[in-house]
Amino acid sequence: MNRTLLMMLTMATGLLCVPGLSFAAEEIGPDSGITAWMITSTALVLLMVPGLALFYGGLVRTKNVLGTMMHSFASMAIVGVLWAVCGYALSFGPNVLGGWIGWDSSLLFLEGLDNAYSEGGIPDYVFAMFQGKFAIITPALIAGAFAERVKFKSYCIFIVLWILFVYCPLCHWVWAEDGFLYNMGADGAIDFAGGTVVHISSGISALVIALYIGARRGYPRTAMHPNNLVFTLLGAGLLWVGWFGFNAGSSVNSGLDTARALTVTQVAGASGALMWMLIEALKHGKATSLGLASGILAGLVVITPAAGVVQVPAAIILGFIASVVSYSAIQLKTKLGYDDTLDVFGIHGVSGIVGALGLTFFIREEWMAEAAANVSGGTWTVMQQFGVQLAATGITIGYTVVVTLAITFLVDKLCGFRISEKDEMTGLDEACHGEHGYGLLNLN
Repeated sequence: MNRTLLMMLTMATGLLCVPGLSFAAEEIGPDSGITAWMITSTALVLLMVPGLALFYGGLVRTKNVLGTMMHSFASMAIVGVLWAVCGYALSFGPNVLGGWIGWDSSLLFLEGLDNAYSEGGIPDYVFAMFQGKFAIITPALIAGAFAERVKFKSYCIFIVLWILFVYCPLCHWVWAEDGFLYNMGADGAIDFAGGTVVHISSGISALVIALYIGARRGYPRTAMHPNNLVFTLLGAGLLWVGWFGFNAGSSVNSGLDTARALTVTQVAGASGALMWMLIEALKHGKATSLGLASGILAGLVVITPAAGVVQVPAAIILGFIASVVSYSAIQLKTKLGYDDTLDVFGIHGVSGIVGALGLTFFIREEWMAEAAANVSGGTWTVMQQFGVQLAATGITIGYTVVVTLAITFLVDKLCGFRISEKDEMTGLDEACHGEHGYGLLNLN
């Protein structure tokens, strides 16, 4: 029975006057409403992974469509197991090694969660699975930067190491209750749903790997057109739908905060798409489907860290800014000549940074008041919170660069990261998987 309804019925029958009657969570049991929403959110976030596969798969050449989509689906398999075995324990266990990581042996294989409920009344299993979907999609995002030119085996080894040594530490610092970024400043570094943990980390890692392994052969001299923009638009649509679970689900509740996060997510995605269309219309005289899809993602990424603390006008402004800055970053990529194949850094990295820092200037007054109550003197300013956001962003970038570079170097030396020239010309589908996405003879 719903907790609120139970209390209303109890009040109506006068039972609240009975001495010793308690409404503690242990006696009432789980909250079925919040649990149902969190299960739905978990499914929505998982939906983003095949959405990402479609988005990326449509943008590469025909000979690489399956190989590119496999990067997303392989992450579902590998990280899905790794998270259950030890990833959750490393991310949400109590501090060890000076707070670099978490650890609790009872959380291995999620055994310690079998009869556990959170304070919100949801089974800990549901929270663990919800968080696990974030872990799955993050390395899948990175894969867009080196699409069309890496060994599948090397990619699989990379994501195991990256989850263990980059994602889990960042997740612990930002979202675990004893994480040092969670406790920085008056009320912690603000990252409602993954601006630093997911988007900045994936975008920066993408840039590091793209620079390390170099451009695709023939880039940028040879035209490399998308094979199926219909896939890309469908993928963008699925990502937008899934993002409601991504952001609104991060309230770990089903109430006002959930509604706020859902609303600003919708508005920011729309404003990002609108601004990208306007930019292309003004610059080229026509709006493209790829530009629209890119604007959707820029808007959704920028609001991810901010979804719990800003209102609708801020969502519109942040969406506009994200599209302008991400569009400019992609143009700069073309001028500099590095090959971030599917613009992971240009959209996820750049918009994630804009969101993590920009949210500071649009924070709700009540949030600032609550933060002020946590410090001596009872004052907390926007610039003080900006300093916290800047520190969290800088730490995320610095740590991600160093560890990603070390992992990439190690994988490259162990088994080679990049496929051979012959295999790259043949295509990932045939060279790595022995298949063809469309069964066509023309693989270019």
